[in-house]
Amino acid sequence: MAEVLLIEDEAVIRKALQRLLARNGYGVCEADSLEQAAERWQLDGFDLVLADLRLPGEPGTAAIERTSAPVIIMTSYASVPSAVEAMRQGAVDYVAKPFDHDELLLAVERALKEHRLQRQNAALKAHVERDYPVHGIVGDCQPMQQVFERIYKVAPTDTSVLILGESGTGKELVARALHERSERHEGPLMAVNCAAIPESLIEAELFGHERGAFTGAVGARSGLVESADGGTLFLDEIGELPHQAQGRLLRVLQEGEIRRVGSTSARRVDIRLIAATHRDLKALVAAGQFREDLFFRIDVMEIRLPPLRERRPDIPELARFLLQKTCQRLNRAQLALSDEAIEAMQRYDWPGNVREMENTIERAVILSEGATITPEMLGMPAAAGPEPPPAEGGPEPVRQDLSLEEYFRQYVLTYQDRMTETALARGLGISRKALWEKRQRHGIPRPGSGGGGRSG
Repeated sequence: MAEVLLIEDEAVIRKALQRLLARNGYGVCEADSLEQAAERWQLDGFDLVLADLRLPGEPGTAAIERTSAPVIIMTSYASVPSAVEAMRQGAVDYVAKPFDHDELLLAVERALKEHRLQRQNAALKAHVERDYPVHGIVGDCQPMQQVFERIYKVAPTDTSVLILGESGTGKELVARALHERSERHEGPLMAVNCAAIPESLIEAELFGHERGAFTGAVGARSGLVESADGGTLFLDEIGELPHQAQGRLLRVLQEGEIRRVGSTSARRVDIRLIAATHRDLKALVAAGQFREDLFFRIDVMEIRLPPLRERRPDIPELARFLLQKTCQRLNRAQLALSDEAIEAMQRYDWPGNVREMENTIERAVILSEGATITPEMLGMPAAAGPEPPPAEGGPEPVRQDLSLEEYFRQYVLTYQDRMTETALARGLGISRKALWEKRQRHGIPRPGSGGGGRSG
């Protein structure tokens, strides 16, 4: 039962409100002034305070500073200025006398519900930050602790940061952690993958363009750099940025201004740059493929992310974290990883790093039919017991960077001539019936139906 503190100096109104709230399941304590309420009770012990604006002694709005509970202000002197002032001071709502009972009850219910959600969110945030202190980045090994320490130190500054690491190590997660712990966290974070934009379009996408600047430019358009004004610009795979675009970016960093493609005038922008790459920028500079002056501008502070094969002690915790996240996202009952599956994951080198692990776990969750994920369900070369090593001159192992459907197709086509249906199903982590159904759906008949394959 929610406990409401009712502060109203008119006894008739106070009793009517007390009866209304009690009939609707609320516990109610009454007082005719804020001073009387403070003498009788601890104001923070209530779930909601319902206070008249004009009271003997201090006004009802003074309760806002004395309690963490939401405060609804009542008054018979309804006016826009007093409403604005009450809300400015922190009241969650404002109701005018005479009351419509349904409207008042709705305001009370809404205030209590929003306050509950705020407390739940605060508790959840505290729980997440305790278990995963840098925005869900899991890791307790020494290299990851060094990453966390550097994030804590550089995030509050406006210093440019260069994040280095192989593909799939979580560079964008680090960029988001830097932004959210910075003074710019209320501003935008614009994330751009330089390798994903065609070279012919990247300047217009980043810096914007004027009407008629090139074929197809039917109107003026701001670029992603402008969109990041007041916030953070994250350029992933900055090593793929074309040379001319590098020059424009250097001007942004040096002068704090951009010039749209086709424009003769400059615009001021205020951004913090975070860049990331899996390439050796120093080697690119030596080869003349990356501007040296831009390199020195962005390489003020480095954060180097270790590949997963150098973080093997973190693999069990990371795998369970990703499994829980995947089950929630796919709306599946929570699954568990067997001890053998964890051991297999620790033996595997993970060339695709965390991204590959996440894809592997997602595939296993979709294909699983029980409550436990086994090594066979993971389909990793180091974990797939039934999967025979390719004979000399035989088929290559199935690639791990495929979509779920393409992985199934290639796995079956690669091994069906050398494995029974039972072994194929076990290797995929599904039943023979599910294997047969998938064969029908993908149009992959059993070799035995046309001769030459083994059955079982």
